[in-house]
Amino acid sequence: MQPNMSETQSDLTMEPLDIPPSRTYPVFFLGLMTYCIILVFNLTVLLTIILNKQLHKPMYLLLTNLTINDMLGATAFFPQLLSSILLQSRSISYPACILQTVVVHVYGCGSLNILMFMAYDRYVAICHPLRYQLIMTPSILFKMIAAIWLIPFPLVGILCSLLTRFKFCRSVITDMFCNNPSLMKLICEDTSINNYYGLFITFCANAVTLCALAFTYIQILLTCLFNKHSDTKSKAVRTCGTHLVVFILYELTTLFAVLAHRFNEVSPFLRRCAGISVLVFPPILNPLIYGFNMNEIRSKVIYSLNKKVSPLFIQRSTSQQTFSR
Repeated sequence: MQPNMSETQSDLTMEPLDIPPSRTYPVFFLGLMTYCIILVFNLTVLLTIILNKQLHKPMYLLLTNLTINDMLGATAFFPQLLSSILLQSRSISYPACILQTVVVHVYGCGSLNILMFMAYDRYVAICHPLRYQLIMTPSILFKMIAAIWLIPFPLVGILCSLLTRFKFCRSVITDMFCNNPSLMKLICEDTSINNYYGLFITFCANAVTLCALAFTYIQILLTCLFNKHSDTKSKAVRTCGTHLVVFILYELTTLFAVLAHRFNEVSPFLRRCAGISVLVFPPILNPLIYGFNMNEIRSKVIYSLNKKVSPLFIQRSTSQQTFSR
């Protein structure tokens, strides 16, 4: 008799990391440092926007949601990975695995929503600057933020609830973290409905985002081409071009990680690398490109740092002068 899902909670294990004992602590500290960098970068951007009323504008408020979402995705991955490295154990309970699956998929869906709304905000600001205040009202912004967080949960909830209809016949998760495709591989029954639904929401989420970004960036580029101010043109093209490159890289790695589970010919190493990159690189790059790259945020961060460092420097100089006397 095949075990029920609820009876195999402590039997789930993930693929081994194959880390030699002599490298356990170096790899652990490397992962911990990466996680800390993600938290520091995103918290810096988040607190800078929250503590400065001048930055309480739609673009920056959308950016706060991106930082929260990035920290959510990184937290779903790194603590469990770090504990696995330190304890030399890849076991995970069923509830913890399901929780990780939900958070990872909410993070992925939320990232697409946020990037889409941020692109729309840039479209309105560049193509309709005189109507910006009329279009990006507090009410519209509230609806955008609500959609960012409310849309993923029912979609992901249905995705995970479909798994409860089955029994596990395997216990080894063929991935570096829990997700819907890897959990479906633990099932020996027909999972066609799960596959169709998973591919359907993946296609819809990516298609809507791609169409929205294609429209907004084409309109932005056309506006820039007909703009007589060269400075404005170059700044808009540079900013939007950077955002577009980041989105394309995110989109390609995400789609590859999702679709690679459907094809046995894909190298497991490439599949794992693509899956990890989605949870590691965007949380590091997003605050750098969308946050510190903006003059308003960068100047506020530099001002805050100078404000804290200057008194310490003055105090140290004063104490040195007193000592020399």
